[in-house]
Amino acid sequence: MKTFPMIETERLILRQLRPEDSVDLYNYFSKDEVTEFYDLDSFTELQQAESLIRIFNDRFITQQGIRWGITLKTEDSVIGTCGFHNWSKKHFKAEIGYELSPEYWGSGIMTEVLREVINFGHKELELNRIEAFTYPDNIKSRKLLEKSGFSEEGYLKKYYYVKQRFVDAVIFSIIKEEVTNDERSKN
Repeated sequence: MKTFPMIETERLILRQLRPEDSVDLYNYFSKDEVTEFYDLDSFTELQQAESLIRIFNDRFITQQGIRWGITLKTEDSVIGTCGFHNWSKKHFKAEIGYELSPEYWGSGIMTEVLREVINFGHKELELNRIEAFTYPDNIKSRKLLEKSGFSEEGYLKKYYYVKQRFVDAVIFSIIKEEVTNDERSKN
């Protein structure tokens, strides 16, 4: 991919993050409820958001991942992000990650986003396996993953060292043929 792809859903536009989106990212990454289950501390400076945007965009340039900014069709403010990192072309797999501003939690937005991003991963990036890691206590994320077709594969004890402590993780996956078979069985 040379050009950053845009994805359009019924209510949303997923697009490349721009430097001017840093204020939007800062506004929700500065909230503890957003970073509670994230490997970042809550932002205290705008430069942290600027740096995160550069990291996400650099991953696309180096073909190590892709992260979309999520905007409503009615306004161009970023309300969250979603995308792939730890992309292994050799093994046809990547890890998916996401976050959303709390005022949009429970609105079905991330379900809508994941459906399209998973589809893009399988079709455009030719991913066979998409993984997701979440904290065991992150019930909302676990439910979202299950609703989106992911299967829980296991519990990983002390898997990450985050915020000066070891934390457990639960690994989920969605396999391309499982999605294809599910679509066939609906027809």
